[in-house]
Amino acid sequence: MKTSPRRPAPFTFAGGKAGLLLLHGFTGTTAELLPLGRALNRRGYTVHAPLLAGHGTTPEELAQTGWEDWWASAREGYRTLRAMGCDPIGAVGLSMGGLLALDLAVHEALAAVATLCAPVYVRDKRLWATGVLKYLRPYARRGRAKPPHIERELYVYEKIPLSSVDSLRRLMLRVRRRLPDVRVPVFIAQSGQDETVDPRSADALYAEIGSAHKERALYPHSTHIITLDVEKDQLFADLAAFFARWMPPDVGDDENSRRS
Repeated sequence: MKTSPRRPAPFTFAGGKAGLLLLHGFTGTTAELLPLGRALNRRGYTVHAPLLAGHGTTPEELAQTGWEDWWASAREGYRTLRAMGCDPIGAVGLSMGGLLALDLAVHEALAAVATLCAPVYVRDKRLWATGVLKYLRPYARRGRAKPPHIERELYVYEKIPLSSVDSLRRLMLRVRRRLPDVRVPVFIAQSGQDETVDPRSADALYAEIGSAHKERALYPHSTHIITLDVEKDQLFADLAAFFARWMPPDVGDDENSRRS
């Protein structure tokens, strides 16, 4: 297993009362959200990114978890921001983290949500057979490496537990059924060169989410880990503008309390 130069761990950057929950993707860690967290904190937000259950560990430990555990980690992250006195609170989720953010919006008082390359459709159609495949072999080899400027930031599993992949499949189905119940403003970002998620996912999310206020943006030159790719600065600016419309940061009083 190759590890990131940043040890996988939750991070929190203190800012104003408006808080943003950042949720990483399946088999990912908070490292893929760190530049985004810093950028949003500079805009005045308190930012918290939990490490989802089983992630940043070993394939064997990940195999002991499922979507219910990852969802519980997301909800605990939301409660952490509440305990810090944050109000309002929004959420940003990368890939599977976007699904968790949407589901959280149905159950908790989120002010706004942003999804980044969240899956409705995936490139690898074997996902839909994992309910059977997981009984035939417990692990699958990791796919192709990411571009070098992204790969060096990641904590990588060389094998992926198919029981966990099947749990991701079940989460995808669960969240899609609940999309009409999402009523908060939503920003849907999708990379044009996504090697994991079919870009049609953004269209499905836009069509099926129940909110009256939703927008989508395509980043044509980016791959799946959009937060570390070539259009990240534009993405960060777009996210800051979106959240400023629905939950503006209270800059000024807390400027000196922020840490990076």
